[in-house]
Amino acid sequence: MYYQLPTGKTVYLTLEEYLDLTDADIQYLVSIDYGESHLNPFVGSAVESNKKEKVYDFDYLPLEDYDVNDIASDDQPFDDIIDLSDSLDI
Repeated sequence: MYYQLPTGKTVYLTLEEYLDLTDADIQYLVSIDYGESHLNPFVGSAVESNKKEKVYDFDYLPLEDYDVNDIASDDQPFDDIIDLSDSLDI
């Protein structure tokens, strides 16, 4: 994984190296100006390695244009679910 030093430079560390890292180690790396400056914030991320292409299946699209208001809804109106005829005073 990449670890960013307080100077803004990054160094590559394994998990074991990261867990063993002390403040003195970080201070030493900063003092010798160790690390690389990356302009791209996605260097080494999974975004670069994502080579999968998106596939769109247009078979599920309707052939005709439907009006949104003509589509049957499964929703129940709230007036049928909530009984507002009783008094709400507690």
